[in-house]
Amino acid sequence: ATEPTTTMAAATTGNADAETAAKVARARELLDKADAAVRRKDDAAAAAAFDAVVFDVGAPAASASSVAAGELYRLKERGVAGLADVHVRRGDAAAIGAVLRKVRPHFADMPKAKSAKMVRLLVERAASVADSTDEQIAFVTECVQWATNERRTFLRQRLEARLGALLLDKREYQRALSTLQTLEREVKKFDDKLLLVEVQLVQSRVHHALRNVPKAKAALTAARTSANAIYCPPHLQGMMDLQAGVLHAEERDYNTAYSYFYETFETAHTTDEARAARALKYMLLCKIMLNKAADVDQVLTGKIALRYAGADIDALRAVAAACHARSLRKFEAARRTFPPALRDDAIIATHLERHYATLVEQNLARIVEPYSRVELAHVAKLIELDVDVVERKLAQMVLERTINGILDQGKGHFILFDDEPDDDTYKASLDTIAQMGKVVDALHDQVRQLG
Repeated sequence: ATEPTTTMAAATTGNADAETAAKVARARELLDKADAAVRRKDDAAAAAAFDAVVFDVGAPAASASSVAAGELYRLKERGVAGLADVHVRRGDAAAIGAVLRKVRPHFADMPKAKSAKMVRLLVERAASVADSTDEQIAFVTECVQWATNERRTFLRQRLEARLGALLLDKREYQRALSTLQTLEREVKKFDDKLLLVEVQLVQSRVHHALRNVPKAKAALTAARTSANAIYCPPHLQGMMDLQAGVLHAEERDYNTAYSYFYETFETAHTTDEARAARALKYMLLCKIMLNKAADVDQVLTGKIALRYAGADIDALRAVAAACHARSLRKFEAARRTFPPALRDDAIIATHLERHYATLVEQNLARIVEPYSRVELAHVAKLIELDVDVVERKLAQMVLERTINGILDQGKGHFILFDDEPDDDTYKASLDTIAQMGKVVDALHDQVRQLG
């Protein structure tokens, strides 16, 4: 009885494999058509062919061998990736979400690992679409809900980590922190060190965006501690180095920050061009903040200048030239010429605003220094700023005691006083009184001993 049963099972498997092989052949034919359409830049035909691979070619036969079924799923995965790439070229992130919703019912027939890989693939492709943060948040939130319902814990945790990063980009900081803190507690229980590093790194970025530098440093330190216990992929190590540089720059330790940015650039320029370009921008920013604007041209030499040439680099080069010449007019001209490059990146905008304020103070101090009384209009003309701006800045410098003078607003004058030598009389008097107090205390102790 066993032999006929075995023969029947083998025949069933053979028929299933033959049916699956036909589907594989059909899928390959459609993929060839899709690839040809891509080469012709016919996105409509390519999308139709990829769509047919994913949805028209059926699932493997129920009793098909794992080899035959695996080959068909691999081709379907190529179809999903190709369809997503078409939508990326079209700049349509919402269409990628529609693909996932359409393919989701088929996940029941797939191995969990394959379906999870497809979800992550589509999420990564959606991230390639520019200016699609809102669509990505909706897309990933929907995926998180599906993973929760299907009890896909491993996949859900990674999707929530991605959601936290998207909320940071959207500047929904409190929602991002809430999501990441809950996820961090859960990941610690699972002891998933690699995911924990990613979560803590995003937390550091959120705290930095909220201007809470101590918590940002604490989160980054926790991420480094977790990373020391595992093999940390180079791209993740580069992200930690980049964040470390940003936090050192916040503390005005620009030399250390530059070393971190340089390390990130060296690691990323062969693997991740976008992160390398960002690290290069921050390297130039550090040179400007260190008053070494002349070194910017030395950094941008040879192949580096050609590879990363663009508006962002040109903007920082213009700012460096303005700082080297100590020219506020050129600085303002650079900000007007390259507004997106100098204002869209919050880190660059913050530090350049700080440097601009310092440059204004230095120029004002240099202009008013020869005078005992000077008209504000004359100072404004020399420095090429509005009188109101000059008046506010001089008032701030007086209050901060960086300059010794007073504003005569009635006449529109600034009166500069000579620097008075430090009078140590009060300090000496306080020291004398303190020493007398010690003598009296000593005499009192001796009297008590005699008594």
